[in-house]
Amino acid sequence: MTQAAVQRAEGDERLTPQVRNALLALIVGGIAAILDSTMVTLALHTLVVRLHSTDGTIQWVTTGYLLAMAVAIPVTGWAESRWGGQRVWMAALVVFVVGSVLCALSWNDVSLIGFRVLQGFAAGLIFPLMQTLGIKAAGGRASPSLIATVSLPLALGPILGPVIGGVILNWLSWRWLFLVNVPVIAVGLVLAWRLLPPDRPDPGAGRPRLDVIGLALLAPALAGILLGLSNLSEDGGIGHAGVLVPLLAGIALLGAFTAWALRASDRQPIVDVRLLRLRSLGTASTVLFTAGAAMYAGMFLLPLYYQQLHGETVLHAGLLLIPQGVGSLAARFAVGKLVARLGARLVTIASFLIAAVSTVPFAFAGPHTSLWPLGAVLVIRGFGIGAVLVPPMSVAYQDVPLAGVPHATMNTRIAQQVGASFGIAIVAVALQSLLAHGATSAFQGAFWWAIGITVAALIPALALPAARAAKGG
Repeated sequence: MTQAAVQRAEGDERLTPQVRNALLALIVGGIAAILDSTMVTLALHTLVVRLHSTDGTIQWVTTGYLLAMAVAIPVTGWAESRWGGQRVWMAALVVFVVGSVLCALSWNDVSLIGFRVLQGFAAGLIFPLMQTLGIKAAGGRASPSLIATVSLPLALGPILGPVIGGVILNWLSWRWLFLVNVPVIAVGLVLAWRLLPPDRPDPGAGRPRLDVIGLALLAPALAGILLGLSNLSEDGGIGHAGVLVPLLAGIALLGAFTAWALRASDRQPIVDVRLLRLRSLGTASTVLFTAGAAMYAGMFLLPLYYQQLHGETVLHAGLLLIPQGVGSLAARFAVGKLVARLGARLVTIASFLIAAVSTVPFAFAGPHTSLWPLGAVLVIRGFGIGAVLVPPMSVAYQDVPLAGVPHATMNTRIAQQVGASFGIAIVAVALQSLLAHGATSAFQGAFWWAIGITVAALIPALALPAARAAKGG
């Protein structure tokens, strides 16, 4: 590791006022997109009724959003280098809020799906830019404290989204799920204009060219993989054409893109996968894949458990998940210091173990299990999943040059996104296949699968730097 990289990796745990201001703008601007992606999932049944649609059609409200987000992620680095991060960030917020208003004005299911695709594309720009611009504001120093702050919405979104969405669906029209984004994005735009450091490219410098071939390979590759995984629980298993065709096509295109990007010598690939050869980024990306699978497998099952086994309403199920949000928030205040003192490896392993052990009670729970002990366990589980992302993210950039930060972020974001879809697909298939034995047995078995995924995540975590390496020693 070079001396400059060591200095950036070590960083200063005390965030300067300028960095704190930039993080405030990023968090406020990005929270709407993160909450929106979780709130709408709760409204699918309501949308079927209100828009006179079917379950199969309305599912594309979330699937289309997910696929558009996957397509947009690879464009982020090129757009930032061409127009500057602040301008691309604000443009993405504008597109997102326009998409939100159009979603609220939708007149049928087809129009809503189309406008959700627009929203999803904007969200695909917003999520990686949050991390990239936060790190750049700190001069490339990805300290645990900074990562814990900038990733806070990513941890709390899936937890708070069901609560806010449940409140809206209980008392207001479904259209407010989208209109609520307008004031939040408006504040985010003002803060971005005033607080994000201007980073327009030098007018005299050459404009980077878009890697059209790379984008044409990578965008459908990610869309195919995510579509195949999302169909896994609905289309009759891995052998069904709706799963196998997009999944195999996506994997083949991903292989073709990797070969194309690795041969890049006189051009900048749309996503520089060559950076994965760096130990810090390669190891962290692998851990983030497993972390995404472990986190979202449980997050998928928990609301369904409360609604289907305990008969809770959408609102009550969301409220019952608040303890998990409390634990996740508490982790964000502690994990930075823990990583600095104990190292990324130990904190990551401990976080996975906490998440796994605290999920075990749900593997024994049934429709009559008391909610109070489950709520106490959720606080502990929230701490585990709230802490697990920070250590790998904080070491991911140790060997990455400052100019490579956007590409490193896209690599980690793609890994986490695909991992999340993989984890959800696994437990959804397990839940569906076990329903023949009764709902209680099905949920218990699916939670055991979620626990298994979390335990398996310990294997790549062993390759993370220990305490001394995490400090650049």
